[in-house]
Amino acid sequence: MKEEIRTILEDLLPLVDFDSDFLFSELNSLDVTTILMSLSDKYGIKLEALDATPKNLKTLDSIVALVERKLQEKQS
Repeated sequence: MKEEIRTILEDLLPLVDFDSDFLFSELNSLDVTTILMSLSDKYGIKLEALDATPKNLKTLDSIVALVERKLQEKQS
């Protein structure tokens, strides 16, 4: 899943370094919106503005964890 998310996000946001340990600091509000909307659409989950926290968007791994958590919530 991580590589799939990386590919999606790198295609949408080619100037962002998704290997950064401080990914959130590289994102502007449009980048954050793009990430939330594209992952919501791709995985059929609901990502909202409340999910756009520095903790959730700190690294690619934290974005993957967010998606996995939302998928688990959806199944319960």
